[in-house]
Amino acid sequence: MATAMLSTMVVLLLLGFPMMVPLLMATLVGFFFFLPIGPEIMVQQMIAGIRPAALVAVPMFILAADIITKGHSADRLIDLVMRFVGHMRGGLGVATAMSCTLFGAVSGSTQATVVAVGGPLRPRMLKAGYSDSFTLALIINSSDIAMLIPPSIAMIIYGVVSGTSISELFIAGVGPGLLILVLFSIYAVIYARMHNLETEPKSTWRERGQAMVAAIWPLGFPLIVVGGIYGGIFSPTEAASVCVGYALLLEMVIFRSLKLSDIFDIAKSTGLITAVVFILVAAGAAFSWVISFQQIPQMLLGAIGLTEAGPVGVLIAISIAFFVGCMFVDPIVVILVLVPIFSPLVSGLGLDPVLVGVIITLQVAIGSATPPFGCDIFTAIAIFKRPYIEVIRGTPPFIFILLLVSALLIAWPPLALFLRDLAFR
Repeated sequence: MATAMLSTMVVLLLLGFPMMVPLLMATLVGFFFFLPIGPEIMVQQMIAGIRPAALVAVPMFILAADIITKGHSADRLIDLVMRFVGHMRGGLGVATAMSCTLFGAVSGSTQATVVAVGGPLRPRMLKAGYSDSFTLALIINSSDIAMLIPPSIAMIIYGVVSGTSISELFIAGVGPGLLILVLFSIYAVIYARMHNLETEPKSTWRERGQAMVAAIWPLGFPLIVVGGIYGGIFSPTEAASVCVGYALLLEMVIFRSLKLSDIFDIAKSTGLITAVVFILVAAGAAFSWVISFQQIPQMLLGAIGLTEAGPVGVLIAISIAFFVGCMFVDPIVVILVLVPIFSPLVSGLGLDPVLVGVIITLQVAIGSATPPFGCDIFTAIAIFKRPYIEVIRGTPPFIFILLLVSALLIAWPPLALFLRDLAFR
């Protein structure tokens, strides 16, 4: 059965079908040819997959990200960071990494971050003497910090599939996300010193104060998400809805960067993205039910000897599986397919599902920016109109840094769990 389902997926992928089609067809093969039950169960499982209330947060965060990407929030955040670090040697690279992190904390979307931060900062970095390959790699990989800093759509999907607290996942991703920001910033400074690159003029404290005042409103987003959730004011789902209202208030009333007609176009775009995500989640739920019913995860893990491995060995195997998977397939699909396979093993070993979720999210982020088919690579190609080779040329040092943080997470779990334990234990 596993061979038939896998073959179906591979053939349809090679024929160029979008991922939802191979996932659905493989599930249909499992239902029609290998299970002694009617196909109506498949429909029930698909509906059950999109029933969790936590999934309401996904379209809300996507809509909020679309609104602020089209508005002025990104420019104000970038200006704030540039005023404080732009004059340092390597400050422009540090500002880019920090801006991506800040905007990721506002939007929760890697691709929105590439668009909003990469657009204005890439020309400035090129003018200052940074190579285009380094610049593109920094933007792409720094944008992936958005997967770890709340709100993270990848964490929401993992939380729904695995039954893990989304609030705990959000807070646990902050430590690793900030560590990656620090390491990227150090690398940017070293790169700038090695190449003796130009610096920006130093801002006065008055200019810095003006930038802080201008950025106060956009900085309200992480306050709503983090402060609201952990202050007991909102659930993650409610925080997502409040973010949409706040984004509309900011961009339509305060900044006046958007008109009502713009909101209709943004809502249509959000609806299309949400439809794809929910079809994938529904198909993934049915697929997971089929493989669980047939105990395929247990057979696969037993065949490769993972059932005998210890906690560290299992975490390494999970890291490799998700990293490699996201080099070829959309992150949401990888989470939907692989999480149910590893769940029995994670539960059996008593591993903390929050730690596992942070490690998985980090691997998803790394894979999304890694050749040959990391999705953020193609986002950058489409936005910046640069050839594939140039986009990926500068990625190895950043991938090495991300893999280093992965190893630290496995070796020292408090890197992720300290803030979680502080907030919830």
